[in-house]
Amino acid sequence: MTLEIIGPGFGRTGTKSLKIALEHLGFGPAHHMFEVRDNPRLLTPWQNYLTGHGIDWEEAFPSYRAQVDWPGAACWRELIRDFPEARVILTVRDPDEWFDSVEATILQFLANRGNHSDAHVNAVAEMANELINQGVFDGRITDRAHATRVFRDHIEEVRATAEPGRLLVFNVAEGWAPLCRFLEADVPAITFPRLNSSRQFVDQEWADKDAVAGGT
Repeated sequence: MTLEIIGPGFGRTGTKSLKIALEHLGFGPAHHMFEVRDNPRLLTPWQNYLTGHGIDWEEAFPSYRAQVDWPGAACWRELIRDFPEARVILTVRDPDEWFDSVEATILQFLANRGNHSDAHVNAVAEMANELINQGVFDGRITDRAHATRVFRDHIEEVRATAEPGRLLVFNVAEGWAPLCRFLEADVPAITFPRLNSSRQFVDQEWADKDAVAGGT
Protein backbone atom coordinates (compact mmCIF):
# COMPACT_ATOMS: atom_id res chain seq x y z
CA MET A 1 0.00 0.00 0.00
CA THR A 2 1.39 3.41 -1.00
CA LEU A 3 -0.58 6.59 -0.60
CA GLU A 4 -0.27 8.88 -3.60
CA ILE A 5 -2.34 11.73 -2.15
CA ILE A 6 -2.28 13.08 1.42
CA GLY A 7 -5.14 15.39 2.42
CA PRO A 8 -4.34 17.20 5.68
CA GLY A 9 -7.38 19.50 5.46
CA PHE A 10 -9.75 19.41 8.42
CA GLY A 11 -13.21 17.94 8.03
CA ARG A 12 -15.82 20.44 6.76
CA THR A 13 -13.41 21.96 4.21
CA GLY A 14 -14.78 20.12 1.18
CA THR A 15 -13.14 16.79 1.92
CA LYS A 16 -16.07 14.67 0.75
CA SER A 17 -16.14 16.59 -2.53
CA LEU A 18 -12.38 16.12 -2.87
CA LYS A 19 -12.71 12.39 -2.17
CA ILE A 20 -15.21 11.94 -4.99
CA ALA A 21 -13.19 14.17 -7.34
CA LEU A 22 -10.01 12.19 -6.72
CA GLU A 23 -11.79 8.91 -7.30
CA HIS A 24 -13.23 10.24 -10.55
CA LEU A 25 -9.72 11.22 -11.66
CA GLY A 26 -8.41 7.73 -10.96
CA PHE A 27 -6.79 8.31 -7.57
CA GLY A 28 -9.19 6.12 -5.64
CA PRO A 29 -10.20 4.67 -3.45
CA ALA A 30 -9.79 7.68 -1.20
CA HIS A 31 -9.96 7.23 2.57
CA HIS A 32 -12.31 9.51 4.55
CA MET A 33 -14.02 9.30 7.93
CA PHE A 34 -17.00 7.80 6.14
CA GLU A 35 -14.82 4.77 5.36
CA VAL A 36 -14.36 4.23 9.10
CA ARG A 37 -18.09 4.69 9.57
CA ASP A 38 -18.89 2.05 6.99
CA ASN A 39 -16.09 -0.45 7.74
CA PRO A 40 -15.73 -1.33 11.45
CA ARG A 41 -12.36 -2.99 10.89
CA LEU A 42 -10.93 0.40 9.91
CA LEU A 43 -11.61 1.79 13.39
CA THR A 44 -9.10 -0.43 15.20
CA PRO A 45 -5.89 1.19 13.92
CA TRP A 46 -7.10 4.62 15.06
CA GLN A 47 -8.01 3.30 18.49
CA ASN A 48 -4.50 1.83 18.69
CA TYR A 49 -3.03 5.16 17.59
CA LEU A 50 -4.77 6.87 20.49
CA THR A 51 -3.29 4.44 23.00
CA GLY A 52 0.23 5.37 21.92
CA HIS A 53 0.99 2.11 20.14
CA GLY A 54 1.69 3.78 16.82
CA ILE A 55 -0.20 3.03 13.65
CA ASP A 56 0.16 0.46 10.90
CA TRP A 57 -0.50 2.34 7.65
CA GLU A 58 -1.31 -0.89 5.85
CA GLU A 59 -4.01 -1.59 8.41
CA ALA A 60 -5.30 1.99 8.41
CA PHE A 61 -5.34 2.48 4.62
CA PRO A 62 -5.56 -0.97 3.01
CA SER A 63 -5.74 -0.61 -0.79
CA TYR A 64 -6.31 3.16 -0.53
CA ARG A 65 -4.45 5.45 -2.92
CA ALA A 66 -5.50 8.70 -1.26
CA GLN A 67 -6.34 10.00 2.21
CA VAL A 68 -8.56 13.00 2.98
CA ASP A 69 -10.47 14.24 6.04
CA TRP A 70 -10.29 12.90 9.58
CA PRO A 71 -8.94 10.72 11.04
CA GLY A 72 -5.91 10.86 8.72
CA ALA A 73 -5.70 14.66 8.91
CA ALA A 74 -4.81 14.36 12.59
CA CYS A 75 -1.53 12.57 11.77
CA TRP A 76 -0.62 14.49 8.63
CA ARG A 77 2.95 15.07 9.78
CA GLU A 78 3.63 11.34 10.00
CA LEU A 79 1.96 10.76 6.63
CA ILE A 80 4.05 13.43 4.90
CA ARG A 81 7.18 11.92 6.44
CA ASP A 82 6.36 8.27 5.71
CA PHE A 83 5.08 8.82 2.15
CA PRO A 84 7.67 11.23 0.74
CA GLU A 85 6.51 10.79 -2.86
CA ALA A 86 2.86 11.53 -2.12
CA ARG A 87 1.39 14.83 -3.23
CA VAL A 88 -0.33 16.96 -0.57
CA ILE A 89 -3.72 18.62 -1.14
CA LEU A 90 -4.72 20.97 1.67
CA THR A 91 -8.41 21.90 1.52
CA VAL A 92 -9.23 25.32 2.97
CA ARG A 93 -12.17 27.65 3.49
CA ASP A 94 -13.04 30.80 5.42
CA PRO A 95 -12.37 30.02 9.13
CA ASP A 96 -15.69 31.33 10.43
CA GLU A 97 -17.66 29.54 7.71
CA TRP A 98 -15.72 26.41 8.61
CA PHE A 99 -16.63 26.76 12.29
CA ASP A 100 -20.29 27.39 11.47
CA SER A 101 -20.30 24.13 9.52
CA VAL A 102 -18.52 22.25 12.31
CA GLU A 103 -21.00 23.62 14.84
CA ALA A 104 -23.95 22.36 12.80
CA THR A 105 -22.49 18.90 12.21
CA ILE A 106 -19.43 17.50 13.96
CA LEU A 107 -20.15 19.14 17.31
CA GLN A 108 -23.64 17.65 17.36
CA PHE A 109 -22.24 14.23 16.66
CA LEU A 110 -19.55 14.46 19.33
CA ALA A 111 -21.99 15.82 21.91
CA ASN A 112 -24.22 12.78 21.37
CA ARG A 113 -21.48 10.18 21.84
CA GLY A 114 -22.67 7.30 23.97
CA ASN A 115 -26.26 7.93 22.90
CA HIS A 116 -26.14 6.81 19.26
CA SER A 117 -28.25 3.77 18.50
CA ASP A 118 -25.39 1.80 16.93
CA ALA A 119 -22.44 0.54 19.00
CA HIS A 120 -19.97 1.07 16.19
CA VAL A 121 -21.12 4.66 15.67
CA ASN A 122 -20.66 5.29 19.38
CA ALA A 123 -17.15 3.86 19.16
CA VAL A 124 -16.37 6.12 16.20
CA ALA A 125 -17.71 9.09 18.16
CA GLU A 126 -15.45 8.28 21.10
CA MET A 127 -12.46 7.93 18.80
CA ALA A 128 -13.31 11.18 17.01
CA ASN A 129 -13.73 13.08 20.26
CA GLU A 130 -10.38 11.92 21.60
CA LEU A 131 -8.50 12.34 18.33
CA ILE A 132 -10.06 15.58 17.08
CA ASN A 133 -11.47 17.48 20.05
CA GLN A 134 -8.92 16.44 22.67
CA GLY A 135 -5.94 15.79 20.43
CA VAL A 136 -6.15 18.63 17.91
CA PHE A 137 -8.26 21.25 19.69
CA ASP A 138 -7.15 20.64 23.30
CA GLY A 139 -10.73 19.82 24.32
CA ARG A 140 -11.94 23.27 23.20
CA ILE A 141 -13.46 22.63 19.80
CA THR A 142 -16.67 24.37 20.92
CA ASP A 143 -14.75 27.64 21.51
CA ARG A 144 -14.99 29.56 18.22
CA ALA A 145 -11.99 31.81 18.83
CA HIS A 146 -9.79 28.90 19.87
CA ALA A 147 -10.97 26.52 17.15
CA THR A 148 -10.58 29.02 14.32
CA ARG A 149 -7.10 29.91 15.61
CA VAL A 150 -6.13 26.23 15.53
CA PHE A 151 -7.62 26.01 12.05
CA ARG A 152 -5.58 28.97 10.76
CA ASP A 153 -2.40 27.80 12.47
CA HIS A 154 -2.83 24.34 10.95
CA ILE A 155 -3.02 25.78 7.45
CA GLU A 156 0.13 27.81 8.01
CA GLU A 157 1.98 24.83 9.47
CA VAL A 158 1.13 22.61 6.51
CA ARG A 159 2.21 25.37 4.14
CA ALA A 160 5.54 25.65 5.98
CA THR A 161 6.11 21.90 6.16
CA ALA A 162 5.25 20.54 2.72
CA GLU A 163 7.63 21.41 -0.11
CA PRO A 164 5.98 23.99 -2.43
CA GLY A 165 6.11 21.74 -5.50
CA ARG A 166 4.45 18.96 -3.55
CA LEU A 167 1.60 21.04 -2.10
CA LEU A 168 -1.70 22.32 -3.48
CA VAL A 169 -3.71 24.65 -1.25
CA PHE A 170 -7.19 24.08 -2.60
CA ASN A 171 -10.61 25.61 -2.08
CA VAL A 172 -13.16 23.26 -3.66
CA ALA A 173 -15.05 26.32 -4.92
CA GLU A 174 -12.23 26.65 -7.48
CA GLY A 175 -13.44 23.48 -9.21
CA TRP A 176 -11.50 21.13 -11.42
CA ALA A 177 -8.87 23.42 -12.97
CA PRO A 178 -6.28 23.80 -10.16
CA LEU A 179 -6.76 20.21 -9.00
CA CYS A 180 -6.29 18.74 -12.46
CA ARG A 181 -3.33 21.00 -13.19
CA PHE A 182 -1.66 19.85 -9.95
CA LEU A 183 -2.35 16.17 -10.67
CA GLU A 184 -1.52 16.50 -14.37
CA ALA A 185 -4.94 15.15 -15.26
CA ASP A 186 -7.45 16.14 -17.92
CA VAL A 187 -10.36 18.26 -16.76
CA PRO A 188 -13.47 16.04 -16.78
CA ALA A 189 -16.53 17.03 -18.78
CA ILE A 190 -18.70 16.95 -15.66
CA THR A 191 -19.45 19.45 -12.91
CA PHE A 192 -17.09 19.37 -9.94
CA PRO A 193 -18.78 17.47 -7.08
CA ARG A 194 -20.42 19.60 -4.40
CA LEU A 195 -21.25 17.11 -1.67
CA ASN A 196 -22.08 16.84 2.01
CA SER A 197 -23.30 20.31 2.85
CA SER A 198 -24.21 20.81 6.49
CA ARG A 199 -27.86 20.14 5.63
CA GLN A 200 -26.96 16.96 3.74
CA PHE A 201 -24.77 15.87 6.66
CA VAL A 202 -27.78 15.99 8.95
CA ASP A 203 -30.53 14.89 6.58
CA GLN A 204 -28.88 12.37 4.30
CA GLU A 205 -25.41 11.10 5.20
CA TRP A 206 -26.52 10.03 8.66
CA ALA A 207 -30.16 9.13 8.11
CA ASP A 208 -29.35 5.49 8.73
CA LYS A 209 -25.99 5.81 10.45
CA ASP A 210 -26.51 8.48 13.13
CA ALA A 211 -23.82 10.85 11.76
CA VAL A 212 -20.07 10.84 12.12
CA ALA A 213 -17.36 13.49 11.98
CA GLY A 214 -15.98 14.45 8.58
CA GLY A 215 -17.22 15.65 5.22
CA THR A 216 -17.45 18.97 3.54
